[in-house]
Parts: sequence; structure tokens; C-alpha cells
Amino acid sequence: MQLSMKCSIAVHCLIFMYEAKGNVRVTSTLLAQSTGCNPVVIRNVMSALKKAGIITVARGKGGAELCREPSEITLFMVYSALEPKGISSLIGIHSCAGRKCPVAQNIGLVLQGPYQKIEDSIRHAMEEITLESMIEDFHKRIKAY
Repeated sequence: MQLSMKCSIAVHCLIFMYEAKGNVRVTSTLLAQSTGCNPVVIRNVMSALKKAGIITVARGKGGAELCREPSEITLFMVYSALEPKGISSLIGIHSCAGRKCPVAQNIGLVLQGPYQKIEDSIRHAMEEITLESMIEDFHKRIKAY
């Protein structure tokens, strides 16, 4: 089980935007160079973040920036912007309810409660992590060099 890499790309871009504010116009080309990703991937990530109200992108000449304070942006918000199916897509239940086997007929109901607990735990953990806390961690790591 792995969270989408789009989420880490998005966090990379958000931290870059925060650090670059007032110094450089943040474009998809610049973010592609920083992340090592194709500019098309970056534009798709940026589009999802913009649609979620996390960033703004200037029309024409470009230039992306945060439209919320880093303390207001959670990792769950970022993830949800990029993964429409959300956390429920992390763990699935195989389809076998039509089988005669009593285990097959009930496994979905048996797993439903435990899987919901897992999803709720992941959501809660991701909601507690803010962009601000990740930026603070970034600054600590920069100082360590």
C-alpha cells in the first residue's frame, strides 16, 4: 500500500512556492526542474491544487502561489485534492459476494468495520500534519547542512 506519489510532488511544489514567494515567479517549468517531473505532471498537480483552493495561478505569464496560510493546509487536503477516491482507495475488498462460500458471502461485512477504522486513523493523522509543520521540518534540515 502506497500513497500516490502525486501527493509528495504536490508537497514539494507547495514548499517551493512558499520559499520562492516574492523572489521568483513559480512556473510549471521551474517546478518540473525542481521535482524532476514532467511539466505536464506538474500542471495536472497544480490544476488539482488550484481547484481545491490551495493555490492560485496567475493567468497568462503564470506564477503559482499559496492562497491559504501554511497552517491552514493539511496533508489530507493536499491528498484529497489529488486523489478523488481518497483514502478508501488505499485498501479494497475483493468482489466475491456472489459465491456460495459463506466466507465469500460475509468477508465484505467482516472487513468493513476494521477497514473503516484504518481509513479514519489515516485521515486523522493526515489532518494533523500541516504544510506549516512540513516547512518547519524543511527549515531544520536546511540548517543542519
